[in-house]
Amino acid sequence: MKLVGVSGSLIGEKTAIAVNEVLKRAKDLEPRLEIELVDMKDYEVEFVVGKPLEAYNEDTQTVIKKITEADLFVIGTPIYQASITGALKNLFDHLPTNVFESKVVGTVTTAGSEKHFLVADNQLKPILSFFKAITPTNVFVHSSDFDSNNVIVAEEVNTRIDTLAKELIHLHTKLKL
Repeated sequence: MKLVGVSGSLIGEKTAIAVNEVLKRAKDLEPRLEIELVDMKDYEVEFVVGKPLEAYNEDTQTVIKKITEADLFVIGTPIYQASITGALKNLFDHLPTNVFESKVVGTVTTAGSEKHFLVADNQLKPILSFFKAITPTNVFVHSSDFDSNNVIVAEEVNTRIDTLAKELIHLHTKLKL
């Protein structure tokens, strides 16, 4: 069973840190779980222009392969201008429409404004619904929930991360019975 986390940010590290926390806590709950973080800033994913996947660069093909081979997911994005990142949207445009079908996909959003806490419900979950994903709890992490070393210190956020990790494992297990 493989859990892939995607950090849809091209700069900074808070989103990747938050997604990775979910991955680690899920692994603590299910030691047989294989986890991997796909941090978009580490890859040169080309813009979608309508070519077959094989015509895109190696990084694009690698990221798509990692996602298509996974069993469950955590998708994370910072919120810019009240929306998900362009890098994440571009990644979604590369994916086959059945990639998340009947698979559990948790979401993590990070932002500097509390006003952005509903972006996951209003933008990210409808996209995942198009892909036929099963979407449990979203974890919203405000910039102030991190300390100066970028460690998540807000107790409420850590509780939500634990809850998401539990939901991912529980729902995936139930779907596989």
